[in-house]
Amino acid sequence: MTKQSNRQNSQNKRRLVVMSYRFLRKGERFLPPLIRGLMGVLLILGGILGFLPVLGFWMIPLGLALLATDIPPLRHWLIKRLNASRRNNSQ
Repeated sequence: MTKQSNRQNSQNKRRLVVMSYRFLRKGERFLPPLIRGLMGVLLILGGILGFLPVLGFWMIPLGLALLATDIPPLRHWLIKRLNASRRNNSQ
């Protein structure tokens, strides 16, 4: 790969991490736990059908992350992973 494509790939990863972090923070702040759990399950189920045109496999990790916001050990693991990703992409 060229230097420019590596830079573009790094920027895309960073953008994805930032968007995921914001989505999870807003969901944690504005949605009650029952709605978050329901949305997480729906995202996972939609991700399983990722071969269909509108749905995608990207929905599975997002649904798992949304569910993880209500399970303390998973929440701590998720926050560590997001922070590590943000640190690695900022270098």
